[in-house]
Amino acid sequence: METFTVDRTAAISTARLQRATAMPPGTPHIAVAIVGAGACGLTAALALREAGVECVLLERDATPQGSTGLSSGFIPAAGSAVQLAAGVQDSALAFAADIQAKARGTAAPLLVQAYTEASAPAMALLARHGLQFELLDGFLYPGHHLRRMHSLPQRTGSALVAALATAAEAAGALTLTEALVTELWCDDHGRVLGLGFERPDGRTEHLACAVTILANNGFGGDAQLVRQWLPQMQHASFVGHRGNDGSAIAWAQQLGLALGDLGGYQGHGSWAVPQGTLITWALMMEGGVQVNALGRRFHDETQGYSEAAVQVLAQPGGVAWNVFDSRLLALGRSFPDFCAAEAAGAVRGPAELHTLAAWIGCDAQTLQQSLMTRASNGLTAPAALHELNAATALTPPYFAIRVTGALFHTQGGIDIDARCQALYPDGRPHPNLLAAGGAARGVSGNAVWGYLSGNGLLSAVAGGFIAGQQAAARVQAGCG
Repeated sequence: METFTVDRTAAISTARLQRATAMPPGTPHIAVAIVGAGACGLTAALALREAGVECVLLERDATPQGSTGLSSGFIPAAGSAVQLAAGVQDSALAFAADIQAKARGTAAPLLVQAYTEASAPAMALLARHGLQFELLDGFLYPGHHLRRMHSLPQRTGSALVAALATAAEAAGALTLTEALVTELWCDDHGRVLGLGFERPDGRTEHLACAVTILANNGFGGDAQLVRQWLPQMQHASFVGHRGNDGSAIAWAQQLGLALGDLGGYQGHGSWAVPQGTLITWALMMEGGVQVNALGRRFHDETQGYSEAAVQVLAQPGGVAWNVFDSRLLALGRSFPDFCAAEAAGAVRGPAELHTLAAWIGCDAQTLQQSLMTRASNGLTAPAALHELNAATALTPPYFAIRVTGALFHTQGGIDIDARCQALYPDGRPHPNLLAAGGAARGVSGNAVWGYLSGNGLLSAVAGGFIAGQQAAARVQAGCG
């Protein structure tokens, strides 16, 4: 297999637990401390501010980005005002059915229900704070039976997190950047008293709080945890944020909390090499194909881009080629990430069949057959081959992008209930620790194939919304 750079050296967790009866003298106090200022933390902050509760977000980077900033920025939601305006009749029940169908019934039922029911109210919250979404049109992502991907006009994750950060600041939420949380302070009963965070000059500062929300990360950047829980990805390129260092899991283990679905993750089978950029799967859904170095189709591209990562990595050299035509080139150019990849030289073409075969290094006749059929059940089942729909059949000239499989983010973490309360193994909720987004168990089950497009941002936005509301209720009831 060809070797690609896998840099996890910068993602070593320094998370530790401090046992104490009180925070250090003079420590400032805030009602709610939120670890991480990605989509999850920022959505939680907006929910808290709407409830009139003070909060502080602690962000390790100089500018909030996180996994959200590296994503496409598409948030799935059911029954939203944006859907209704577009004439799409959707429901939380229908959304939940799609999630469970993709996860083969293995996603945590209470979380699936909670997140799908919260998705539309969460989008309404963001709209009230000035984020203007549109419904992604023209195609369906794998596993979705209705159009439910919500996007800002810019269609990038960096634009989404920037808009959320602006909204949170306008709402009165304080964000401390370059504040790497390394310590949770707890009493002998496990109640979180506050936290410690490192500044760029090496100083550790402290903050006391009534409630803590972990909205920080997964563990894709920790090589040891990846080898343990995701062995099929241990040699894959990790293209997520460096903050995915497993600190949430480390704190959970030190607190004796339960973990769930650690085998779930979002892979992607369309990471351009050597450019190192994401290529939208919309090309595959609208008729594009993937072939290996032999010019052969090797999987059904419409099943999902997450499990495609494993399929691509299993091919000769661990690479594949995305092949598409002028119609799909125009579609790709409607996505800023694709335009950036094209500017970086990832897109080859236009070319006729023999030139395309020469680029790939395969037999032209084999490649031609691959461009005419779609393999839905591997290479050894001729009965599974069928002609492509005439509307999506590729026509020359062709274009191609060389890709590999990559690990984006994990979908397992702290076990939580429908209120995003961290749970002990016996099902008891932690007294004042909440978790959501990448820090918590998601709704993708325990395997790569369970990931439905958008599950990451669903967990972040719907989970952040629920966690913010729950934290506000605790503070207002004096239970923090």
